[in-house]
Order: sequence, then C-alpha cells, then structure tokens
Amino acid sequence: MAAVTTAVFAGISALTSIAGGISGAGQAAQQNRRAQQNYERQQQAAQNQALITNAYNKLAFEAEKINYQRQRQYQFYTAMQQWQYDTEIQDYQYLQTARQFLSNAENTQQQLVYNSVAAREAIEQEQISLNEIRNQIAFQQEGLLIDQLQNEGKAAMLQAGGSRSKAMQVTVGDIPRNASNLSASLASAGMQSQRNLRDIALGRYADDLKTRNAMMIEPERLPDIPKPLMPPERVFIEPIAATADFIPAPFRQSTFAPIAQGVAAGTAQVAMAVKPTS
Repeated sequence: MAAVTTAVFAGISALTSIAGGISGAGQAAQQNRRAQQNYERQQQAAQNQALITNAYNKLAFEAEKINYQRQRQYQFYTAMQQWQYDTEIQDYQYLQTARQFLSNAENTQQQLVYNSVAAREAIEQEQISLNEIRNQIAFQQEGLLIDQLQNEGKAAMLQAGGSRSKAMQVTVGDIPRNASNLSASLASAGMQSQRNLRDIALGRYADDLKTRNAMMIEPERLPDIPKPLMPPERVFIEPIAATADFIPAPFRQSTFAPIAQGVAAGTAQVAMAVKPTS
C-alpha cells in the first residue's frame, strides 16, 4: 500500500515537473516574441531615422546650391555695378580735366597774344622815341646850317684884313663842333635804341617761356578699368546616404530546454518511486 501511494505521488510530481517545463517553454516563447517585436520596432525606427536624415540632407544640399548660386549672382551684380560706377567717375574726371586743359590752353594763347602785342607796342614806342630824337637832331643840324650860312654872310661884311679873318674863324669854327656833338648824340641814341629793342625781345621771350611753363600738361585717358568676371563655379559633393543603425538580433531563449528538463525531472522522480527496496 505504501508503495502504491509513493508511486502515485511520484507520478503527480512527474506531471508537475513536466507541466512546469511546458509552462517554462511557454514563458520562453513569450519572451522570445517580445524580444523579436522590440527588435523589429528598433529596426523600423532606425530605418525611419535614416529616411528622415537622407530627406533632410537632400533638402539641405539643394538649398545650399541655390543659396550659393544666388550669392554668386549677387556678388557679380554688385561687382558690375561698382565697375560701372568707377568707369563713370573715371570718365567724368577725365572730361573735367580736359575742360580745364582747354580753358588753360585758351588762357595761355591769350597771354601769348598779349605778350606779342605788348612787345610790338613797346617796339613802336621805341621807334617813335628814336624818330623823335632823329627829328630833333635833324632840326638842330638844319639850324646849325642856317646859322653857318648867316655867320658866313655876316663875316663877309666885316672889315677886310686881319679882323675879318679872325672873326670868321671864331664864328664858323663852332659849327663843326656842334655838328659833331649832334652826330654823336644821334649814334648814342641809336645804340641805346638797339639795346632797348633787345631788352624788349628778351622780355617777351621770358614772358612767353613763363606762360608756356605755367600751362597744364594735356591730360591722358587712363586705361579702362577691368570688367569683373564671374567667379568660377563651385563643385558640390552630394552628402553620403545615411543607413539604418545596426540593431543586434535579440537573444532567443530555448523553448525545448524547460520541457526537456521537466520530463527529465519527472522521469527521475518516477524511477525513484518504483525502485524496489531490498
């Protein structure tokens, strides 16, 4: 009777062990399903993140190219505007300088004409002065000639003899001396007039030289300002495509091991219960 009871209890224990093994196998299977679900969700999340990253990188890359082209066009447009402005300023400055040069050249020509007129008038005045001296000397010489003739006539009417000869020598002898003085004065006046004419010519030359030296140098147009060039095109490198992060596969628990352990334990218990005693 005791053996039967022991066997019954051993059978119940064996069934309990097997049931526990089956339950453990079910729990392992459930844990495996949860791990697999988590793994799949993580994979999906990593793939979604890679898609989002790639989409953003593509938009950012296209935006960078658009911004670069706009900035490049803006810089070139600004450079062209500055070039046009600088060119206009250069042309304006050249025209202003050219106008000043033309005005200065006109003033220089007028000054040279004035120097010529002033020199000509000075020469005419000098010639007039010399002619006046010549006329005065000629008039004086004519007066001397008249005086000579009159004196000779008076001397002829004087007494004959030594008194007449002496009187003619005294009266007529002064006339050649006076004529010689007048000739010397005329020669001196002529030489002085020549010196004055040379001074007038030198003065005009100095005035003309001074006027020409004060004249502006004719302006020259500066070389054209180089036209701006479009900067070289930038080379863009597309961003590398993002991939999903590596998600390690979940550790899978064995669903057979708990059953095997439960069967082994139940078998061992039954074997111990039915083992004959000596």
